Amino acid sequence: MSSSSALIESPAALKDLVGRLDGETLALDTEFLRERTYRAELCLLQLSSSNEAVCVDPLALADLGLLRPALSIGGPVKILHAGRQDLEVLAPVIGVIAPLFDTQIAAALSGFPAQVGYAELVRRLLNRELPKGQTRTDWSRRPLSPEQIEYALDDVRYLHALRDRLLGDLARLGRESWLKEDLEALQDPNLLILDPDKVWQRFKGTQGWDEGRMTLLRTLTAWRERRAILKNRPRGWILDDAVLREIVQRVPRDRAELAQIPGIPEGVVKHSSDEILGLVASARIDNPTPPLPRRQRPDPALLARTKRLSQVVQALAQELAIAPEVFATRKDLEEIARGEDAARTLCGWRAELLTERLRAAL
Repeated sequence: MSSSSALIESPAALKDLVGRLDGETLALDTEFLRERTYRAELCLLQLSSSNEAVCVDPLALADLGLLRPALSIGGPVKILHAGRQDLEVLAPVIGVIAPLFDTQIAAALSGFPAQVGYAELVRRLLNRELPKGQTRTDWSRRPLSPEQIEYALDDVRYLHALRDRLLGDLARLGRESWLKEDLEALQDPNLLILDPDKVWQRFKGTQGWDEGRMTLLRTLTAWRERRAILKNRPRGWILDDAVLREIVQRVPRDRAELAQIPGIPEGVVKHSSDEILGLVASARIDNPTPPLPRRQRPDPALLARTKRLSQVVQALAQELAIAPEVFATRKDLEEIARGEDAARTLCGWRAELLTERLRAAL
């Protein structure tokens, strides 16, 4: 198939494609842009079956609804690699995509690095080198060259073979139930929804902050997120993280103090000062503002417990030849070291393997 015939640009061609793909296990990938918008702009959708690989051009097609039966719940298996972002990009167009097979998740359970890339997996499992010439392509520009189309098609051409190989490896290792559990978690539609009221949890270095500052952090990050969604602009364009942190730490009481925040754009002061100062006021922070806590040394006992827990995970990882971060993150171990129950923190097959070992190490 030529590169030109592999690009679906008309409703008629899309309809023919849907007929050919009916009931087929599908590999999929996306190309998108996110630099100038809050919501990622879908620029290309790549699909492959056992017989063909095609690119669907969403910029030429007003509606991709014909693909919904094949891609949504109840259709055939969809194969992706590190598919979280693809699912987020496709959610407004297709809805929830399921059932899924993610080759990165499967590879991690079979002993590859937790974040192994697609090209590396193709090289190591299929002995093929993928070209890198289009890694900086602006996928929103048209027309697409034959080289760009071929590059995009490569991203789905080998997913079927990778799935077959990884399924065999995991069956041999007896880890199919682990994979099933992790894939079901990936299909949770709640993962695709970012709650503005929870964005504050991204911020680190807030230990010891007074309740007023924490209230301001929560309300200010939620305000920024909703503004970014409304205007469809990156949150950093609304208010940079560093500037937001300075506002919360300094607690400006009036427009003049707000204007003194390092790095704050004049436009923010001009157009949003009333809203920001209203959030400051609603946080009810004492005046004069409480001092920021001094940077404290880490609790030696907590560090020692976390280290022991990490050693347990490292030992199991070495025993099973799986990257330790597949079992638990540093944050998971710190929470357990602080008193959270390991079974509740880890859940599922990870909890079954590790709970008793971690409890014994505390």
